[in-house]
Amino acid sequence: MKSPVVKRSIVVAGHKTSVSLEEAFWSGMKEISGARGMTLSELVGEIDNNRQQGNLSSAIRLFVLDHFRSRAVQMQPMPLANANAMTAAHPALPDGEARVRQSA
Repeated sequence: MKSPVVKRSIVVAGHKTSVSLEEAFWSGMKEISGARGMTLSELVGEIDNNRQQGNLSSAIRLFVLDHFRSRAVQMQPMPLANANAMTAAHPALPDGEARVRQSA
């Protein structure tokens, strides 16, 4: 399934520029900016100021990818090997409590 590219005008640092992104990336940007309590233009300005290379559209795609990738990693449960290590590090805790602590 192909996502069409949508071109939008954005004001970045007082200058109007156009950015072409797939709709999924625009949706991701809106979600991120809303969660941060900032406008889309402010978020794009932040990305623009921090980018190392490439064009703005590419920098935005990488930013959105990194944001959601980081969020997915944070949501993954701890592997059982780590839970067992926690139990070994805290022998006073019953095995079940170590597993409860990992999900907190």
